[in-house]
Amino acid sequence: MVSFSFQDDQYPFTGVSHLRKVARGIVLDEENRVAIHHIYRNDMFCDQHYFETPGGGVDEGEDFEQAFCRECREELGYEVEIICPLCDVHDFYNLIQRENHNRFFLARRKKQVGRHFASSGDLFIQETLYLPIEEWITRYEAQSNEKVAGLVKRRELPTLRLALEEMKKRKII
Repeated sequence: MVSFSFQDDQYPFTGVSHLRKVARGIVLDEENRVAIHHIYRNDMFCDQHYFETPGGGVDEGEDFEQAFCRECREELGYEVEIICPLCDVHDFYNLIQRENHNRFFLARRKKQVGRHFASSGDLFIQETLYLPIEEWITRYEAQSNEKVAGLVKRRELPTLRLALEEMKKRKII
């Protein structure tokens, strides 16, 4: 599995106080469109709009796969079937002194179960859009390189490109 890492150059480094394991993914609908959240936040990080894949923290007692499936139920309102793991991304959010270990999956949504936001981070989700992966790549390329939007772009644009390669390899598109 592919792995990559990067440092946070948007906020000053003041040390790392905690590690967060995060499960995220590229979720396909029945037409092979990809679900991505439109995020708006106005908090200590910034006042920005940007795009971000579904996912979130791995709770105690969960593995990455279980956390990703739970996050999809909460954020998308769907049970998902994992097609394959895509990559691991190691990054940092200096502003909150956090080191992140992200695992990304390629998955397909299955049964609708009803969305229910469970964490404060879910409140930043303005809407979830389903678009072809090539269009998401173009939108991420245009996304700001500044602050949180830039950190998310650095983490997710390479992941979307990997997902496109995997989808072609598996003849999904």
